[in-house]
Amino acid sequence: MIGLLLLVGAAVCAAVGFYPILPHLLVLGLMLTAGIIWERWQYKRTQTGKPDPHWTTTGERFVDPGSGALTEVYYDPRNGERHYVQVRRP
Repeated sequence: MIGLLLLVGAAVCAAVGFYPILPHLLVLGLMLTAGIIWERWQYKRTQTGKPDPHWTTTGERFVDPGSGALTEVYYDPRNGERHYVQVRRP
């Protein structure tokens, strides 16, 4: 949200011809907006079912701070990708 506001501020500065702070607003706005988009795209959500059979468990388990659910980590040896699977409590 702040990144978008900075970009709007940069657009307003460009429209009225006030150029001294335009590069600062533009660069900071682009960095914040790109960082949020990258984080949303990169973050893996917890799955409820096990992945394909070629995935192997790493033995890692932790409590997901967002959901409070016990989570197990699976690993794909072909490409190094990881999946986070919610574990049912016994």
